[in-house]
Amino acid sequence: MSKQPIYLDYNATTPVDEQVLEEMLPYFTSKFGNASSVQHTFGWDAEEAIDISREKVAKSIGAKPSEIIFTSGATEAINLALFGSYNEGEKNHIITSKTEHKAVLDTCEELEKRGAKITYLKVDRNGIIDLNELKASISDQTLLVSIMSANNETGVLQPMDEIGEICKERNILLFSDATQALGKTPLNLEEANIDMAAFSAHKMYGPKGVGALYIGKQSNLQPQAFGGGHEKGLRSGTQNVPGIVGFGKACEVANNLIENEIERLSQLRDWLEKELLQLGSTTINGEKANRLSHVANVSFENVEGNKLMRALKGLAVSQGSACNSSVIEPSHVLKAMGLNDRLAYASLRISLGRQTTEEEVRKAVQIIRGSVEQLRMQLQ
Repeated sequence: MSKQPIYLDYNATTPVDEQVLEEMLPYFTSKFGNASSVQHTFGWDAEEAIDISREKVAKSIGAKPSEIIFTSGATEAINLALFGSYNEGEKNHIITSKTEHKAVLDTCEELEKRGAKITYLKVDRNGIIDLNELKASISDQTLLVSIMSANNETGVLQPMDEIGEICKERNILLFSDATQALGKTPLNLEEANIDMAAFSAHKMYGPKGVGALYIGKQSNLQPQAFGGGHEKGLRSGTQNVPGIVGFGKACEVANNLIENEIERLSQLRDWLEKELLQLGSTTINGEKANRLSHVANVSFENVEGNKLMRALKGLAVSQGSACNSSVIEPSHVLKAMGLNDRLAYASLRISLGRQTTEEEVRKAVQIIRGSVEQLRMQLQ
């Protein structure tokens, strides 16, 4: 039987925390009620569990429980926020960035077909937008700005406080894909003047198939699914009670661990990067930006990218977003940061997590260094 690979792809997904699973299990069996069954105790128990989870999620982002709408994940939340904000015949301009997740970019592409005007802000070498370009892009027709809090490929954190101030001054809605930020960096959406934000439980040790949309002052959001009026009429469909319970517990657990995990993982990540840089002709993408503590995106010159992943036997890492992994093309994020196709291909996203040990990181460095050295020799 083959040995389990070292898992360093926590940005793609995370294992469900044991405390989360324990909290969820009764809602598959003894507490199986439908939260919409308001005539009996099974429904009441399910409704109460959802209310408690809504409070836990809200607490983790500095929001009110009434501002949380549960969805099937971040992609649905993003679609609800962007499509729900757009009304043909009214303001039709949306500003976003070239390094957004495909869930945002593909939604914006569809909105363009419906008449929306989309501005895609450039980023610098470290993946940060230019705040002056953002200001200059705003017009009387600007409806919404959509900027992700933390990039899924590089871990780069955008200056959301400053972006929030700009949007507040111009009375423009600010939406943020905060999927990778939740549970990994402190969040207070109200203080940051973020009006809407999307989240997904499976990125932070909760179950797959559940997420949320935070809605602050925005009250004119139009539903995109109909049939029952669940979640304040904004997301019809029977609520995923076990998933929602798991999401709430995952937020609670993350809140208790976040400070220690940031310190522990940043030390492991920094050591890993230092060791890989000793290879020479190696770049840490976004190195000079403020980043999530557990993510390293590393490019290796003089390496054939199509051979790199195959060479990393015993190691589970990625070359970009898990949601885009079926498409064999260089990362749009790295290309927007100025990397050419060849170097973007020869890049690895390494994301550490709660289960990552120092021994695993040391072993990973050995595997990567050995593989890169061997691939470079083949090109000589």
